[in-house]
Amino acid sequence: MKVLVEELHSRGHIVTVIRAADSWYISETAPHYEAITVDVEVGGNEDFYHLFVSEVIKIKRTNGSAWARFALDMELKNKFYELHKQICKMIAHIFESKELMKVLQEAKYDAVLTDPANGGGVFLAHSLGLPMVFNARWTVHGEAHFAIAPSPLSYVPLPPSELTDKMTFFERVKNIIFYHFRMHLYKQVVAPHYSSLSKRYFGPDVDYFSLFQAADLWLMRVDFVFEFPRPTMPNVFYMGGFQCKPAKPLPQHLEEFVQSSGEHGVIIMSLGTLIGELPHDLADEIAAGFANLPQKVIWRYKGAKPPSLGNNTLIIDWMPQNDVLGHPKIKLFVSHGGTNGIYEAIYHGVPIVGIPFVFDQADNLSRLRAKGVARILDVSDLNQNVFQKTLQEVLYEPSYRMNMQTLSRLHRDQQVRPLDRAIFWIEFVMRHKESGFDED
Repeated sequence: MKVLVEELHSRGHIVTVIRAADSWYISETAPHYEAITVDVEVGGNEDFYHLFVSEVIKIKRTNGSAWARFALDMELKNKFYELHKQICKMIAHIFESKELMKVLQEAKYDAVLTDPANGGGVFLAHSLGLPMVFNARWTVHGEAHFAIAPSPLSYVPLPPSELTDKMTFFERVKNIIFYHFRMHLYKQVVAPHYSSLSKRYFGPDVDYFSLFQAADLWLMRVDFVFEFPRPTMPNVFYMGGFQCKPAKPLPQHLEEFVQSSGEHGVIIMSLGTLIGELPHDLADEIAAGFANLPQKVIWRYKGAKPPSLGNNTLIIDWMPQNDVLGHPKIKLFVSHGGTNGIYEAIYHGVPIVGIPFVFDQADNLSRLRAKGVARILDVSDLNQNVFQKTLQEVLYEPSYRMNMQTLSRLHRDQQVRPLDRAIFWIEFVMRHKESGFDED
């Protein structure tokens, strides 16, 4: 969202961001937007996610695979049931505040831009009668395509099933079972809260999920070098990799470290914002695996320094990831499989060793594995030997890099940049809102 907001601001648009009092990522003051802070604590802050990820790692490392999947689903269900409950309290707080609603109505906005994984923007857009643009990969009911586009389960795998578009008969059965189980789970998590809210403010005839399906524009954060072939709709536009850009020069200390790698090159490891540190024994296994390699390693890590850390490994608590991935000496990216990192790796042509933990990470990585550009490690059986062997396979088997560079060329070879395409369609909705576009 930050990328889109900054780009809209740079083109002269005035952006107002509505945030909860305990918002993690969204600061109350910024040069690119005006903020309205709602005096409600939603609970989806840094502590919420760090605690959740810690529990997920514990479950994955102590249970068998089938039980772990079920246990993770239940943990996810419980956590997000409470999160959506608090989001609905925030929406009700906005609607009940006559003063705030008057301010929002009198501002005469042109459109609402929202991520439908959170229902707040959807309800607000409907209440204000404004066109609605989604920045989407997920809705409250799972992967966004399944909410708007035909999705035949015979060849469209439901994330996060980790299946491909080429399924055996039994995999198709698995996909159908997985679909019905997941849809039931999603409804248990969100329906009690959003249905009640919809009936309360919009009447008994308005189904809450129809509000999501009524979005005027779906900007999907995927690209078909990543996504499997599938049906889509005319108001769905693809902006996968919209946050990617050419690499800038590295800070001097990083550039010197990278150049010291010689012909062997550099491995970069980052497990994203949610996973700042790992259990000590797991971090030590990873450090030991790195120590036995001739490559230099840049590891974004906030935990205690592992005892087995080698002289070839530099631990830092932050790095300009896009700029590092774009350096010609980078040979491999060890990633958790988050969408931003995956597209930066595709953009710069760097193969991946993935260690997924939660959400869509395993499914994201399975799509790259199917395209021959990644290997996946399960945290439940990760040790020094497995880690080192997997790194060496991706480093020294040329097909991984060749395949990723092919994806990179395809991804970059577009008539219009993904970010420019996204902004064009947002402005299109704003230009035509009076002509009934938002009702089509």
